Amino acid sequence: MEEKVSPPSSLEDKVKETMHNAFWNHLKEQLSATPPDFSCALELLKEIKEILLSLLLPRQSRLRSEIEEALDTELLNQKAEHGALNVPHLSKYILNMMTLLCAPVRDEAVQNLENITDPVRLLRGIFQVLGLMKMDMVNYTIQSLQPHLQEHSIQHERATFQELLNKQPSLLDHTTKWLTQAAADLTMPLPTCPDTLDSTSMASSSPNEAVSSPEPLSPTMVLSQGFLNLLLWDPENEEFPETLLMDRTRLQELESQLHQLTILASVLLVASSFSGSVLFGSPQFVDKLKHITKDLMEEFKSRPEEALQTVSEQVSQEIHQSLKNMGLAALSSDNTASLIGQLQNIAKKENCVRSVIDQRIHLFLKCCLVLGVQRSLLDLPGGLTVIEAELAELGQKFVSLTHHNQKVFGPYYTEILKTLVPPAQALDTEVESI
Repeated sequence: MEEKVSPPSSLEDKVKETMHNAFWNHLKEQLSATPPDFSCALELLKEIKEILLSLLLPRQSRLRSEIEEALDTELLNQKAEHGALNVPHLSKYILNMMTLLCAPVRDEAVQNLENITDPVRLLRGIFQVLGLMKMDMVNYTIQSLQPHLQEHSIQHERATFQELLNKQPSLLDHTTKWLTQAAADLTMPLPTCPDTLDSTSMASSSPNEAVSSPEPLSPTMVLSQGFLNLLLWDPENEEFPETLLMDRTRLQELESQLHQLTILASVLLVASSFSGSVLFGSPQFVDKLKHITKDLMEEFKSRPEEALQTVSEQVSQEIHQSLKNMGLAALSSDNTASLIGQLQNIAKKENCVRSVIDQRIHLFLKCCLVLGVQRSLLDLPGGLTVIEAELAELGQKFVSLTHHNQKVFGPYYTEILKTLVPPAQALDTEVESI
C-alpha cells in the first residue's frame, strides 16, 4: 500500500495544507504563551502514544509497558497543570523510540529530526515520519498475511467448484478435452519453416530450441502445453476449460500482449539484418524502432497491412538517417526495397519470420512454466533478446496466473492426467507445481 497523494494543485490538497498550518501555528502560540498552554500538546502526545503502541508486535511487552509509563496521559496532565511539562524532553524520548521501531528505510528521516530544535517543527516532523512508519507496518502486515490469504482463497475457490461439480458431474468435460488435446499436441512433430534471413540472425541461442521429434509425455509437460494452448484459443470455440473460465479475460489480454511482442520482435529482427551490428548495437537506435512499432500496434489490430506499410517506411527512414549520422554506407535502393518488402510481409500470418518468432516466444513461455522466469531469461532463443524486458513482464503474468490456477484445480488435473499419461512414461502422475 502507498499513502494517497493528491495532485499539488488540487483543492483537497490546498484545504488540507491550510488546516494543518493553522493547527501548527495555534500550537506554537500556545507553547509561546506565558504561562504555556499545553492543551494541544497533550492531545498530540496522546495520539503519538497510540501510534507508537500500534507499531509494536505482540511479543514486545516490555516496550509496551515502557511507552505506557513514559507517556502516561494522567501523569502528563498533572505536569501540564503545574507548568512542568517538558515537551523537548518528551520529543527526545519519542525519537529514541522511533529509532528502535522504524524500518531501515526510515532511519535517515528519523535522524534528520534530531537536528530540529524548534519544538513545534519537531512535533510536526515526528507526525510526518510516524505516518510513514504506520504505512510500513500496514505493508508488513499485509505481506505477512499474504500466504494465509492466498491459501484461504485457494481453498474457497476449490470448495465452490466442488459444490458445482457435485450438482453437475459433467462440469469437467471441457477441461478433460483441453488436456487431451494438449497431450496429443506433444506427440506430434512441430512444423518447420525455412529461414528467409541469414543464418546468424535466425540462429537460436537456446539449447532448448524446439525440435521436430516429440518429447516424452509427463503430467507437468501436458499441463504446460495446455496452458500454452489457451494463448492460441479460437474465439469461436465455446468449449473453454471450465477450470479457467474466471481467468479467460486475463488470458485474452496475455494473448494480445503476446501477439504484439511477436510483431515487435519480427520487425526488429528484419531491421537488424539490414542495419548492421554497429548500428543495431546502439540501445537508443533499438528504442526508436520499438517506439515506431509500438505506436502503431492499435492500428495493426484492425488494419495490419496499412500499419506495417507505415512501420516499414518509418523504419527504413530511421535506418537511412542513423547510418548517415554515423558515417556508415547507406542502404542501396535494392536493399531498401527488400527491407520494406520484408517488413510489410510481416502482416501476413503465414510469414516465416513471424512464425519463427511466435514459436520462440511460446518456447520461452513454456520454459517459464517449467524453469521459472528468471532462469528462462538467461537462455533466450535467438531474436528475442531485444524484447527481454517485455518478455519478462509477459512471462511473470503468465506464470502467476497459471500457478494460482494449478494450486486451485491441481487435484482435478491430476485425476484427468492419470488417464492421459501412461504409467511407463510418468513415474508420478501427481501434478507438480509449475
